[in-house]
Amino acid sequence: MSFTELVQHRRSVRVYLDRPVEREKILKCLEAARLAPSAVNMQPWKYVVVDDAETRDSLFKAAFHGIFFNQWAAKVPVFVVVVIDRKGLIPSVIGFVRDSLVSLLDIGIATEQLVLQAEELGLATCWMGGLHERAVKKLLHIPGSRRVAAIIALGYPDKSVVKRKQERHSLDDISSFNAW
Repeated sequence: MSFTELVQHRRSVRVYLDRPVEREKILKCLEAARLAPSAVNMQPWKYVVVDDAETRDSLFKAAFHGIFFNQWAAKVPVFVVVVIDRKGLIPSVIGFVRDSLVSLLDIGIATEQLVLQAEELGLATCWMGGLHERAVKKLLHIPGSRRVAAIIALGYPDKSVVKRKQERHSLDDISSFNAW
């Protein structure tokens, strides 16, 4: 599939087959994220993959307790917890000066590469941001100084219930040349 086809086909999926995801495919997705560019090569990311059934169930309960719009995620085969992991003095100073925006942009680029790689491999994903960060950090032993940016649902889509991709704004609505 071409890059354009890949981007046109990718969507957020909320219904997955009860089928494990092969470790090799997960590693390919992580490799795609690892190769992403970042400001001053900070690479401010760490991905915690949760594919063990017991830990996955505990993570679901910890992350989404009382958050009704993420209840569909109870049957997700794999969670990828996206952690902002700024290492060293320069990244910390840049993050402070830029109000952590640089790290968030870097995380977004790397994680989208992970998501697109998953799509190419026949997997589906969904970004989830509404979560109980403190509970996730405690369960997965994530250091207090790190931030959980998102959790990515990962698995094989149930194609019998996958919805059509929603309409996007036109190019004229989202872009202009040389001035607003």
